[in-house]
Amino acid sequence: MEFGYFTLSDNRYPDNPRTPEQFVRDIYAEALHAETVGMNSAWIGEHHFNLLGVNSSPSILLAKLAGATRRIRLAPAVVLLPVHHPLLVAEEWATLDLLTDGRVDFAAGRGYDAMEYAPFGAPFTDSAAIFQEGFEILWRAWTEPGRWSHEGKYYRFEDIEVRPRPHQKPFLPFVACFSRPSMQLAARNGWNIIFAPFAASLVYGSLAGAVREYREECARPGRSPQRASCSYFVHIAKTPAEDAYGRERLLRYFKDALIDAFPGDPKTAPPTLAYFVQIVEMLRTMQAADLSARSVLVGSPAKIIADLKDIEAAGIDEVILYFNYGLKPHAMVKDQMQLFMEEIAPAFAGNHRRLAARR
Repeated sequence: MEFGYFTLSDNRYPDNPRTPEQFVRDIYAEALHAETVGMNSAWIGEHHFNLLGVNSSPSILLAKLAGATRRIRLAPAVVLLPVHHPLLVAEEWATLDLLTDGRVDFAAGRGYDAMEYAPFGAPFTDSAAIFQEGFEILWRAWTEPGRWSHEGKYYRFEDIEVRPRPHQKPFLPFVACFSRPSMQLAARNGWNIIFAPFAASLVYGSLAGAVREYREECARPGRSPQRASCSYFVHIAKTPAEDAYGRERLLRYFKDALIDAFPGDPKTAPPTLAYFVQIVEMLRTMQAADLSARSVLVGSPAKIIADLKDIEAAGIDEVILYFNYGLKPHAMVKDQMQLFMEEIAPAFAGNHRRLAARR
């Protein structure tokens, strides 16, 4: 199992002294550190208008990171596809994959915050349909052998060809999955999938249940399951005080940064995002004692290893780790990343072992 660095660039906190500009610089430095300590990948989120997160352009940050690194894989977490034209997305990410000799793990989702849709003129209530049509266009842009046209509900164009092509052949995308329709989209096309464990537990009963249903859905059209990844909040704690700190920071993230971004009102939540109403209600009442491996990896290295063994057994190929949630200091985040790779990652087979053997 592989391990990556992950951030949504959350910065919406009362009396926050950290500027968005400083946090973007910190994220870039942490992503560089991810390669230094032996992580497999860096996954950078996309958010707009200083709402939940402050990094609006993962493609630019990752392009800069590409020039400063040699081996780490580069991934958006995730491209908010319905607010972009899919042809432009296809061109940009194919170019980055080409120029990095295939180091890109492209991922897209449809998000959850109506306030990120409205300024772009994208209809939030149609997000599921726009997302599916946009993904169809992305795939054709990367795979059609010649010129082609598209006549859909949201996008129409004639006689185009997208160049350059990605270095990877095939350039299999990751579909960010909170719901069954997104999972089914990945399965019927033979694409990779990435889960949020908390949502997977609500929708499928467990992370293992989510992977099992993805594999079963792949089998219906005769597809082979591809890579299954998931994200996790993480805080390594060697004392009770450190454990309490990691939990308090996650509750702060949920209640100060996240809840207002989710569609929690049953009167206004689109039917395709109605499950968020239940998620919001659970987050509002959540206490530190409620936090478990369904949402966060917190505790001693031995405890986190045990939790990750269960995640590996569920069929997960890579865990992308959210160290910098809840206004944790930048220096602490880097220390936690190094501690994870020194004391936890060696318990698992992966590229990090080969890198360590060369040192």
